[in-house]
Amino acid sequence: MASRLTESLHSSTGWLDGYPAVAVAIGALCVSASSVLIDLARTTPGTASFYRCVLALPFLVPMALAERRRKGVPARGEHVVAAVAGALFAGDMLLWTQAIAEVGAGLSTVLVNVQVILVPLLALTIDREKVSRRFVLVLPVVVAGVVLTGGLFGGSQGGDPLWGTIHAVLAAVCYSGFLFLLRRSGHEGRAVQSYLEVTVWAAVVSLAAGAAWQGVEWAPGWATVGWLAGVAVFGQVLGWLLVAVWSPRLPSYLGAILLLLTPVGSVALGALVLGERPAMPQLAGCVLILAGACVVGVRAPKA
Repeated sequence: MASRLTESLHSSTGWLDGYPAVAVAIGALCVSASSVLIDLARTTPGTASFYRCVLALPFLVPMALAERRRKGVPARGEHVVAAVAGALFAGDMLLWTQAIAEVGAGLSTVLVNVQVILVPLLALTIDREKVSRRFVLVLPVVVAGVVLTGGLFGGSQGGDPLWGTIHAVLAAVCYSGFLFLLRRSGHEGRAVQSYLEVTVWAAVVSLAAGAAWQGVEWAPGWATVGWLAGVAVFGQVLGWLLVAVWSPRLPSYLGAILLLLTPVGSVALGALVLGERPAMPQLAGCVLILAGACVVGVRAPKA
């Protein structure tokens, strides 16, 4: 099954080579299903984070081996970047999973997307990558959309909004560092191998940190494993792999904007599956985010 999926994924995404923004947008929408599936899994952050990584490995390993035959082995420096990115990814997953139960699937996903500001700032500070004037002009509109979509003016879900917000903001810091390093690891043309290493390190750190924080269930039940398998396929394999492969071909600010499609998708799926009814301000925020992504994406220069 894993080999058939990997072959299908490889053959069906070849046309995306000329459309990296479309690939990242599709990846972001696939990732948006993760929050809803994790909410349905009803398990601890450590269990969810560990299993979603481990269950993705049977799909990622064959693709990484195929890439290794074509493009060789990553350099030593790439291994270090992948290890740090994996640790940050684990921190993001653990904190974000906790926030889902505290503020709701939609709002938690929106809050972690402070990355729309942090990732371009990291690229500007470290890589001296310039941001476009269009991004600077659109950014206040997008931030307003994030605030509205987050339910600060009605529509928020969950039972502990204060700690949920704290956990989500801390997750956003880890998330931003992960995205920044994920882009860097893909610049050498071995994105799948690097992403496989990121996933392995994320599983290891999730197991260690999760065991110390609320524990890890070794046998969480078939229902929970089934939901987490959905997270692995849609989030880890389809979603983040698309982002890992194609985001290095885009300016960092454009990739950050396109990833805002994730909270929009989460709000929609949260309403359809979990009964989280978005208020009118949240719907307006989704419109602003989508509009900002379209405006920045039009005629964006290639990285």
